[in-house]
Amino acid sequence: MVSLTSNNLSPIPILVYHQIGAARPKGTPFRSLSVSVTDFERQMGFLSLLGYQGLSMTALLPYLRGERLGKVFGITFDDGYLNNLSNALPVLSRYGYSSTCYAVSQMLGKANEWDQKVGIPQAPLMSKDHLRQWVAGGQEVGAHTRHHVHLTQMEASAARQEIILGKVELEDCIGAAVKHFCYPYGDYAPEHADMVQETGYDTATTTQRSRCHTHEDLMRLPRVPVPRTVTRFALWLKMATAYEDRRRA
Repeated sequence: MVSLTSNNLSPIPILVYHQIGAARPKGTPFRSLSVSVTDFERQMGFLSLLGYQGLSMTALLPYLRGERLGKVFGITFDDGYLNNLSNALPVLSRYGYSSTCYAVSQMLGKANEWDQKVGIPQAPLMSKDHLRQWVAGGQEVGAHTRHHVHLTQMEASAARQEIILGKVELEDCIGAAVKHFCYPYGDYAPEHADMVQETGYDTATTTQRSRCHTHEDLMRLPRVPVPRTVTRFALWLKMATAYEDRRRA
């Protein structure tokens, strides 16, 4: 299969968030994945002051392809938490930013049940109606499989169904094309990237740490994590320097 690659002349960071809300109690697994509303507001305001424009994956794609130039970064949210709608959307709207939220199509209106076995507290996910509100608010929906699965632990046919039907079900929900995919847990093999491309997605994001450089595979895009305790200076380091690039595995 022909590989689709980026052609941007300068590195482009794609930020990854999960929940935007109060931190869980100390000792809770993956507590760092919850960024407070206040901190999220400060981060977006700080990046706006620096002249950055936050974009969804669709809006970012021309920059990744080298068709447009600008001081831009991607904003992504994994899993589709309800607090993305209630807490992040007002901030994004305030700064004129767009983003992509990767939703789990068969878990809409439920909770992050896949996290129970590792002790992460349950939190509500957006319902179908919530996703429509998200889109009406100028944001984008991407696919994160049907059940938040480990693709490498499944038979090929089952993995393909997770990738294809996740797209179909979300498109039926929001009445718009779903063109971007995110690998749950960052867990995938080359054949899964091929499946994603064959399904018609334009990009796929991973948990690989780095900014996006020229000749990145659009089906294996790295991202920049934003943990709960990041300072504005540390965020600038992640965005504007090789800090994250050096952490690429």
